[in-house]
Amino acid sequence: MHAEYLPYALEPLRFPFPALASLAGRLPLGGGREVALAALMTARLAQGVTTGDLLPPGERGTRAVAAKVWLASLALPATTRVPFVRCVDSTTGTALQVAGALRSLVAAAGTHLDGPSIQELETLARKLVG
Repeated sequence: MHAEYLPYALEPLRFPFPALASLAGRLPLGGGREVALAALMTARLAQGVTTGDLLPPGERGTRAVAAKVWLASLALPATTRVPFVRCVDSTTGTALQVAGALRSLVAAAGTHLDGPSIQELETLARKLVG
């Protein structure tokens, strides 16, 4: 039913990264799953830089610091660790910086992600560019 028929109904919530979450849930414990989890968390941070969801700079900085601590605890492949940290660091900057870092991350971690997950990250990068 449409909202006009249900005047007190709330709009349904839509999780923005279902493919990344699904991939992380399907993969066995280990490097691939940790890459998917890191990509999901990084995408959530990057989403905080989009125009409609802009968080205050102080809050973005606090989140980035905590995320880097969390990333350090993961068993990420060596080729992905630096791109993940750079992407998290970029979330304290401009949307263009985040978009560039996301694209670099996709290039580095793409072999560990499936097509729909990569598409979600690329869509987010396009949204950040405007």
